[in-house]
Amino acid sequence: MTLRQLLRHAAGLDAEYGHNLASHLPMALPALARLGATDVRLAAFAAHYAARLRPAPPRERWPAGQAWTSRLGEPRAWPAYRSLFGKWIRHEGAPAVLERVLPTLLRGVGAAAFHGPIRAAYALAARQPHQLDDALAYWACRWFALGSLAADGRERDPAAVLARLSMAKPRRPLIVERMAIAAQHPALGRVASELSVDRDHTLPQLAMLAANLYAGSGNFTVLHLLTSAHALRVLLPWLAEADVVVALGHYWLAYVAGHAASGLAERTTDCAVRRPARPWPEIVSLAIASNDDHVIKVVDSCREQERAYGGAVWREAASRAVADA
Repeated sequence: MTLRQLLRHAAGLDAEYGHNLASHLPMALPALARLGATDVRLAAFAAHYAARLRPAPPRERWPAGQAWTSRLGEPRAWPAYRSLFGKWIRHEGAPAVLERVLPTLLRGVGAAAFHGPIRAAYALAARQPHQLDDALAYWACRWFALGSLAADGRERDPAAVLARLSMAKPRRPLIVERMAIAAQHPALGRVASELSVDRDHTLPQLAMLAANLYAGSGNFTVLHLLTSAHALRVLLPWLAEADVVVALGHYWLAYVAGHAASGLAERTTDCAVRRPARPWPEIVSLAIASNDDHVIKVVDSCREQERAYGGAVWREAASRAVADA
């Protein structure tokens, strides 16, 4: 089966499994394909991964005239949101819909531990309209906002800001639960507001910082900061010019909450342990052979980010992923 056929089959499966865990099948398959996996390998991975998934619930009709934002953050609204976005994109096209909805969705960029925007970015990479329907629907039904930033930050270095954040890791099993708890801490918003968010420099800085943190720690939560920064780079060009800095501000706030959720903010000493960087052909080969969806996504994100930004840290982070698998 080809990537297109496998993604069509995946569209018949639920967006989550277990205890509110996001299905990575619609993300890992395009990542594997971009890394160079054969159709045989794609099919084998899909069969392995799909064993944990259940069939998707039937689509539900979206009530005529009801605002698309009316059910944001309702997990049970995914079947209705699938219908809404499917019809909307067919009638107006993806560019018009994305320009309309992304400013609002990005206020809840941390949805499902960043899997909302990550899934949307992979849907765009796969160039399959039904994948974008489902991705936006998932983002919308898992949407939640973490607050807003004061617009008076003067610090230019996000690493320096994070160094001032001292916070115990919230004790909850899911990343998104820990992020929500961290966001309620008075120190988080105060510290996050110290950064001067800039349309040209903030995202590359955050991307490189996440890669450095992951290369040194292998932290599973930081992994999501790394892959979400890749997703933001894919999504921002679909925004109107005036919305970019606002979106980056919301992403930065979620990023700080993710950092707090990782436990790195409670460390008082540098615990970084780097792994030797492997050559890209070896990293890619190991990722393609892996059944670990997170390893596949990290390696794909790192290779794409290296192409965009340059630097050795991406290969170091990708090497960490395959070494720890």
